[in-house]
Amino acid sequence: MGTKGKVLLVGSSNDTFELKDGRKEPMGYYFNEMAIPAQAVVAAGYEIVLATPKGGQPVVDQHSLVADHFGGSEAALQKARNFVASNPAMQHARSIRSVIDEGLENYLGVFVPGGHPPMTDLMQDQDLGKVLRYCHAHSKPTALLCHGPIAVTAAMPRAEEFRKALVEGDTEGAKVAAAGWQYAGYRMTIFSDEEEKYVEQNILHGEVQFYVVDALETAGAKVETEKGLFKPHVIQDRELITGQNPPSDHAIAALFVKALDLYAADKSLA
Repeated sequence: MGTKGKVLLVGSSNDTFELKDGRKEPMGYYFNEMAIPAQAVVAAGYEIVLATPKGGQPVVDQHSLVADHFGGSEAALQKARNFVASNPAMQHARSIRSVIDEGLENYLGVFVPGGHPPMTDLMQDQDLGKVLRYCHAHSKPTALLCHGPIAVTAAMPRAEEFRKALVEGDTEGAKVAAAGWQYAGYRMTIFSDEEEKYVEQNILHGEVQFYVVDALETAGAKVETEKGLFKPHVIQDRELITGQNPPSDHAIAALFVKALDLYAADKSLA
């Protein structure tokens, strides 16, 4: 039985996250942020393809493997674990370059989960930048969750310079590097400063190199976040769908599937 089409899931190739003091912490993608949307996409009849910059399996953040991120349900956590363990695509990640070489016209949309690694490689990955520019040009559903939305800066021709300027605290330099960014003026959300400071104090025990809200605003995005800690919040602006935090997993999954269905329907009528 065929599927409605392919959907690209993008993970990071990094398993550590450098803090402001130079210390490196083990990091990975947040499990529910990958598993919940992936399950929803498959349940809706789509085929998923998992890709990373280097082609290896993305590492999961161990802090995320708890029932708390699944509504307190151990059964829901186990269902997600079983899904990831049994789905062939989830166990055999490809390189983003191989996806490009195969042909981006074969994909209906792209999804990027969070965890801190998108702040390292994904936000400056040239191959991901090509994927995003293609999806933008063809209005293909593009969904990113938690820290994931920072990856949209990869669409900048000078993404590496943009990130370097952020790390160095050079706001003006970052603005210059962001010139011509495809998503400037888009409404979007991302992990809030308030939530990041909670993580700095309770999990990282150190400061991040830059805040993702500041980064997107510097690039020209219209960032909107909910006040308070870990309240579900999603925003859709044209083809771009963003979620603020781990509890936004189900909401962004629903919006993404709806957008895929609409895009697939429009494509079939064309």
